Amino acid sequence: MRLLFIRHGDPDYVHDTLTEKGHREAALLAEYAPALNTGTCFVSPLGRAQATAAYSLKALGKTAETLGWLQEFPARIDLNEAADLRRAYPNAVPENGKYAPRIVWDVAPSYLNEHSWCLEAHKWRESNICAHSDTLEVYDRVTSAFDRFLAERGYVRDGRFYRVERENRETVTFFCHFGITCVFLAHLWGVSPFLLWHNLALAPTSVTEVVTEEREQGIACFRGLKLGDVSHLVLGGEPVSTSARFCEVYSDDDRH
Repeated sequence: MRLLFIRHGDPDYVHDTLTEKGHREAALLAEYAPALNTGTCFVSPLGRAQATAAYSLKALGKTAETLGWLQEFPARIDLNEAADLRRAYPNAVPENGKYAPRIVWDVAPSYLNEHSWCLEAHKWRESNICAHSDTLEVYDRVTSAFDRFLAERGYVRDGRFYRVERENRETVTFFCHFGITCVFLAHLWGVSPFLLWHNLALAPTSVTEVVTEEREQGIACFRGLKLGDVSHLVLGGEPVSTSARFCEVYSDDDRH
Protein backbone atom coordinates (compact mmCIF):
# COMPACT_ATOMS: atom_id res chain seq x y z
CA MET A 1 0.00 0.00 0.00
CA ARG A 2 1.18 3.49 -0.80
CA LEU A 3 0.28 6.68 1.10
CA LEU A 4 0.85 10.22 -0.15
CA PHE A 5 0.58 13.17 2.23
CA ILE A 6 0.33 16.54 0.46
CA ARG A 7 0.47 19.73 2.49
CA HIS A 8 -1.73 22.64 1.48
CA GLY A 9 -0.26 25.61 -0.39
CA ASP A 10 1.15 28.78 1.15
CA PRO A 11 -1.58 29.66 3.67
CA ASP A 12 -3.63 32.66 4.60
CA TYR A 13 -4.40 31.33 8.06
CA VAL A 14 -6.62 34.24 9.06
CA HIS A 15 -9.10 33.50 6.27
CA ASP A 16 -8.30 29.75 6.03
CA THR A 17 -7.46 29.91 2.36
CA LEU A 18 -4.41 30.29 0.13
CA THR A 19 -2.29 33.34 -0.57
CA GLU A 20 -1.63 34.31 -4.19
CA LYS A 21 1.61 32.37 -3.89
CA GLY A 22 -0.29 29.40 -2.52
CA HIS A 23 -2.53 29.39 -5.58
CA ARG A 24 0.54 29.39 -7.84
CA GLU A 25 2.00 26.50 -5.88
CA ALA A 26 -1.24 24.51 -6.09
CA ALA A 27 -1.43 25.11 -9.85
CA LEU A 28 2.13 23.78 -10.29
CA LEU A 29 1.29 20.76 -8.15
CA ALA A 30 -1.68 20.06 -10.41
CA GLU A 31 0.63 19.97 -13.44
CA TYR A 32 2.72 17.36 -11.61
CA ALA A 33 -0.25 15.41 -10.21
CA PRO A 34 -0.72 12.94 -13.09
CA ALA A 35 2.82 11.66 -12.52
CA LEU A 36 2.11 11.03 -8.84
CA ASN A 37 -0.34 8.18 -9.42
CA THR A 38 -2.54 9.60 -6.68
CA GLY A 39 -5.08 6.78 -6.53
CA THR A 40 -8.03 7.50 -4.26
CA CYS A 41 -7.96 11.02 -2.81
CA PHE A 42 -9.08 12.36 0.54
CA VAL A 43 -9.00 15.92 1.81
CA SER A 44 -9.10 17.87 5.06
CA PRO A 45 -12.25 19.95 5.65
CA LEU A 46 -10.20 23.13 6.11
CA GLY A 47 -10.33 25.70 3.33
CA ARG A 48 -6.61 25.87 2.58
CA ALA A 49 -6.45 22.11 1.96
CA GLN A 50 -9.69 22.11 -0.03
CA ALA A 51 -8.39 24.92 -2.25
CA THR A 52 -5.10 23.12 -2.83
CA ALA A 53 -6.76 19.82 -3.67
CA ALA A 54 -9.20 21.47 -6.08
CA TYR A 55 -6.44 22.24 -8.58
CA SER A 56 -5.12 18.67 -8.71
CA LEU A 57 -8.55 17.04 -8.64
CA LYS A 58 -9.64 19.14 -11.61
CA ALA A 59 -6.48 18.21 -13.52
CA LEU A 60 -7.02 14.53 -12.73
CA GLY A 61 -10.78 14.51 -13.31
CA LYS A 62 -11.27 13.12 -9.81
CA THR A 63 -13.25 13.89 -6.68
CA ALA A 64 -12.11 13.48 -3.08
CA GLU A 65 -13.89 12.50 0.09
CA THR A 66 -13.57 14.97 2.97
CA LEU A 67 -12.43 13.37 6.24
CA GLY A 68 -12.80 15.37 9.45
CA TRP A 69 -9.79 13.72 11.09
CA LEU A 70 -7.49 15.12 8.38
CA GLN A 71 -7.89 18.68 9.66
CA GLU A 72 -4.82 20.30 11.18
CA PHE A 73 -3.97 18.73 14.55
CA PRO A 74 -6.36 20.69 16.76
CA ALA A 75 -4.96 20.10 20.26
CA ARG A 76 -4.68 23.26 22.35
CA ILE A 77 -3.07 24.20 25.65
CA ASP A 78 -4.55 26.69 28.13
CA LEU A 79 -1.68 28.64 29.67
CA ASN A 80 -4.08 30.27 32.12
CA GLU A 81 -4.26 26.88 33.85
CA ALA A 82 -0.57 26.00 33.44
CA ALA A 83 1.58 28.93 34.55
CA ASP A 84 4.68 26.71 34.79
CA LEU A 85 4.44 26.01 31.07
CA ARG A 86 4.44 29.62 29.92
CA ARG A 87 8.20 29.51 29.42
CA ALA A 88 7.63 26.67 26.95
CA TYR A 89 5.64 29.10 24.80
CA PRO A 90 7.61 32.36 25.07
CA ASN A 91 5.75 33.99 22.18
CA ALA A 92 2.43 33.72 24.00
CA VAL A 93 1.28 37.17 25.09
CA PRO A 94 -1.76 37.66 27.34
CA GLU A 95 -4.50 40.09 26.38
CA ASN A 96 -6.30 41.76 29.27
CA GLY A 97 -4.54 39.33 31.57
CA LYS A 98 -5.75 36.20 29.77
CA TYR A 99 -3.95 33.82 27.43
CA ALA A 100 -5.78 32.55 24.38
CA PRO A 101 -5.63 28.79 23.79
CA ARG A 102 -2.72 28.00 21.46
CA ILE A 103 -1.46 25.09 19.39
CA VAL A 104 0.24 22.62 21.65
CA TRP A 105 3.26 21.70 19.53
CA ASP A 106 4.81 25.16 19.03
CA VAL A 107 7.25 24.66 21.92
CA ALA A 108 10.52 26.54 22.53
CA PRO A 109 13.61 24.37 21.81
CA SER A 110 15.11 25.31 25.20
CA TYR A 111 12.13 23.73 26.96
CA LEU A 112 12.48 20.52 24.95
CA ASN A 113 16.20 20.48 25.73
CA GLU A 114 15.44 20.56 29.44
CA HIS A 115 12.54 18.10 29.13
CA SER A 116 13.96 15.80 26.48
CA TRP A 117 11.64 12.97 27.48
CA CYS A 118 8.97 14.85 25.48
CA LEU A 119 10.88 13.50 22.48
CA GLU A 120 10.93 9.88 23.67
CA ALA A 121 8.70 7.26 22.09
CA HIS A 122 6.37 6.69 25.04
CA LYS A 123 7.30 9.17 27.75
CA TRP A 124 5.99 12.13 25.73
CA ARG A 125 2.52 11.03 26.79
CA GLU A 126 3.46 11.71 30.44
CA SER A 127 4.70 15.25 29.80
CA ASN A 128 3.31 18.32 31.57
CA ILE A 129 2.26 19.60 28.16
CA CYS A 130 -0.04 16.62 27.71
CA ALA A 131 -1.25 16.84 31.31
CA HIS A 132 -2.44 20.43 30.77
CA SER A 133 -3.91 20.08 27.30
CA ASP A 134 -6.16 17.85 25.23
CA THR A 135 -3.19 16.48 23.28
CA LEU A 136 -3.62 12.82 24.23
CA GLU A 137 -7.37 12.85 23.66
CA VAL A 138 -6.97 14.37 20.21
CA TYR A 139 -3.94 12.26 19.30
CA ASP A 140 -5.68 9.01 20.23
CA ARG A 141 -8.84 10.04 18.39
CA VAL A 142 -7.15 10.90 15.09
CA THR A 143 -4.70 7.97 15.14
CA SER A 144 -7.57 5.58 15.92
CA ALA A 145 -9.44 6.94 12.91
CA PHE A 146 -6.28 6.52 10.83
CA ASP A 147 -5.86 2.93 12.02
CA ARG A 148 -9.49 2.16 11.18
CA PHE A 149 -8.86 3.55 7.71
CA LEU A 150 -5.86 1.23 7.27
CA ALA A 151 -7.68 -1.76 8.76
CA GLU A 152 -10.47 -1.34 6.21
CA ARG A 153 -7.76 -1.73 3.58
CA GLY A 154 -6.21 -4.84 5.10
CA TYR A 155 -3.61 -3.51 7.55
CA VAL A 156 -4.40 -3.99 11.25
CA ARG A 157 -2.26 -2.37 13.93
CA ASP A 158 -0.35 -4.96 15.96
CA GLY A 159 2.17 -3.41 18.37
CA ARG A 160 4.51 -1.15 16.41
CA PHE A 161 3.72 -2.76 13.07
CA TYR A 162 0.67 -3.82 11.07
CA ARG A 163 -0.71 -7.31 10.51
CA VAL A 164 -1.47 -7.91 6.84
CA GLU A 165 -4.93 -9.41 6.63
CA ARG A 166 -5.26 -8.59 2.95
CA GLU A 167 -2.58 -7.55 0.48
CA ASN A 168 -3.23 -4.13 -0.94
CA ARG A 169 -1.40 -2.32 -3.75
CA GLU A 170 -3.69 0.71 -3.61
CA THR A 171 -2.43 4.30 -3.49
CA VAL A 172 -4.28 6.80 -1.31
CA THR A 173 -3.56 10.52 -1.22
CA PHE A 174 -4.30 12.85 1.69
CA PHE A 175 -4.44 16.60 1.05
CA CYS A 176 -3.91 17.89 4.57
CA HIS A 177 -1.49 19.75 6.86
CA PHE A 178 1.98 19.70 8.39
CA GLY A 179 1.02 19.03 12.01
CA ILE A 180 -1.39 16.18 11.32
CA THR A 181 1.02 14.57 8.85
CA CYS A 182 3.67 14.51 11.58
CA VAL A 183 1.15 12.81 13.90
CA PHE A 184 0.43 10.06 11.38
CA LEU A 185 4.11 9.54 10.59
CA ALA A 186 4.97 9.41 14.30
CA HIS A 187 2.22 6.85 14.83
CA LEU A 188 3.37 4.71 11.90
CA TRP A 189 7.00 4.84 13.05
CA GLY A 190 6.47 4.56 16.82
CA VAL A 191 8.12 7.85 17.78
CA SER A 192 7.06 10.98 19.67
CA PRO A 193 5.14 13.47 17.52
CA PHE A 194 7.18 16.24 19.15
CA LEU A 195 10.26 14.70 17.55
CA LEU A 196 8.80 15.26 14.08
CA TRP A 197 7.06 18.57 14.82
CA HIS A 198 10.46 20.00 15.82
CA ASN A 199 12.86 18.20 13.52
CA LEU A 200 10.97 18.08 10.26
CA ALA A 201 9.70 20.81 7.94
CA LEU A 202 7.27 19.99 5.14
CA ALA A 203 6.91 22.95 2.80
CA PRO A 204 3.54 24.01 1.37
CA THR A 205 2.37 21.68 -1.44
CA SER A 206 5.21 19.27 -0.64
CA VAL A 207 4.64 15.55 -1.22
CA THR A 208 5.56 12.88 1.33
CA GLU A 209 5.44 9.24 0.24
CA VAL A 210 5.19 6.22 2.55
CA VAL A 211 4.81 2.60 1.45
CA THR A 212 4.27 -0.71 3.17
CA GLU A 213 7.19 -3.08 3.32
CA GLU A 214 6.43 -6.73 4.04
CA ARG A 215 9.87 -8.09 4.80
CA GLU A 216 8.26 -10.93 6.72
CA GLN A 217 5.03 -12.35 5.39
CA GLY A 218 2.03 -10.96 7.20
CA ILE A 219 3.93 -8.14 8.98
CA ALA A 220 4.03 -4.70 7.37
CA CYS A 221 5.88 -1.56 8.32
CA PHE A 222 5.48 1.78 6.60
CA ARG A 223 8.72 3.19 5.20
CA GLY A 224 9.25 6.70 3.93
CA LEU A 225 10.45 6.99 0.34
CA LYS A 226 10.41 10.76 0.20
CA LEU A 227 9.72 13.54 2.68
CA GLY A 228 8.56 16.99 1.64
CA ASP A 229 9.33 16.69 -2.08
CA VAL A 230 8.93 20.03 -3.88
CA SER A 231 10.13 19.04 -7.36
CA HIS A 232 7.06 20.65 -8.94
CA LEU A 233 8.00 24.02 -7.45
CA VAL A 234 11.64 23.77 -8.50
CA LEU A 235 10.71 22.81 -12.06
CA GLY A 236 8.12 25.58 -12.18
CA GLY A 237 10.54 28.23 -10.94
CA GLU A 238 8.44 28.97 -7.86
CA PRO A 239 10.40 29.66 -4.64
CA VAL A 240 9.67 27.25 -1.81
CA SER A 241 7.55 28.86 0.89
CA THR A 242 9.01 29.26 4.37
CA SER A 243 5.61 28.91 6.03
CA ALA A 244 6.06 26.93 9.30
CA ARG A 245 9.81 27.59 9.32
CA PHE A 246 11.79 29.90 11.59
CA CYS A 247 14.88 31.96 10.78
CA GLU A 248 18.03 30.07 9.82
CA VAL A 249 20.25 32.43 11.83
CA TYR A 250 18.93 34.48 14.72
CA SER A 251 20.31 37.78 13.37
CA ASP A 252 17.82 37.55 10.52
CA ASP A 253 15.06 40.04 11.21
CA ASP A 254 12.21 37.86 9.96
CA ARG A 255 10.63 34.50 10.82
CA HIS A 256 11.16 34.78 14.58
